[in-house]
Amino acid sequence: MSNVLLLSNGREPPADILPSLGLLAHRVRVAPASPEQASTSPPPDAILVDARRDLVQARRVLLALHSSENAIPVIVIVSDGGWAAISADWGADDLLLHTAGPGEVEARLRLAIGRRTQSASQLPDEIRSGGLVVNESTYSARMHGRSLDLTFKEFELLKFLAQHPGRVFTRAQLLQEVWGYDYFGGTRTVDVHVRRLRAKLGAENEALIGTVRNVGYRFVPVKGTTPSPDSADPEGGGVADAAEPGSAHPQRAAAHANR
Repeated sequence: MSNVLLLSNGREPPADILPSLGLLAHRVRVAPASPEQASTSPPPDAILVDARRDLVQARRVLLALHSSENAIPVIVIVSDGGWAAISADWGADDLLLHTAGPGEVEARLRLAIGRRTQSASQLPDEIRSGGLVVNESTYSARMHGRSLDLTFKEFELLKFLAQHPGRVFTRAQLLQEVWGYDYFGGTRTVDVHVRRLRAKLGAENEALIGTVRNVGYRFVPVKGTTPSPDSADPEGGGVADAAEPGSAHPQRAAAHANR
């Protein structure tokens, strides 16, 4: 069973937009045809875009999803007259006729989700932890499909920490690794960038960057993510994670201590 997001500006129920979908066991959420809907939490496994009546609007949505580096497979639903209009530059992964049978709908959803999952697992330039994706080649980061607007140093700091999940780095070490040996600013720079990173990750995800009291910072992998071999605490362990002043989730940060 998959979570399917159906984007449509029509007022019909899903059973009228794609009748066969109602015969399958997927969880379907209907939302207005807007690319922002793809960044909702929890993220969908697949997105269906209704293009039966408004091909122009559907194309805008598809292009916006494609340009935002959306990692979720997108399938466009067309009527009989819409076949000729769809082309590869629309950015859709596949297309469905609105009268398609349940077997075809199920197969296309399964294949689209499987292709994206397989493709993602073969990308060596991506670091993944839960909903966070850090792409080293494109210098971009996403959280549950939502693009994070990071500065160059914010990206470099997040990438470096994510490359060493669980390992604690002092502020001085982070200055050397991220800013370079020729940087003469103080360690307060690290605190400022960590605070900005947490704000951009969002309140629900700020605990990904844990504070180790009187030591520094570490990346806290999402439960179920395999830690790297260098994830041992270089400072000897036994130091509890502490939330930054003003953090809305001190208990959550502390829960990751001594993992």
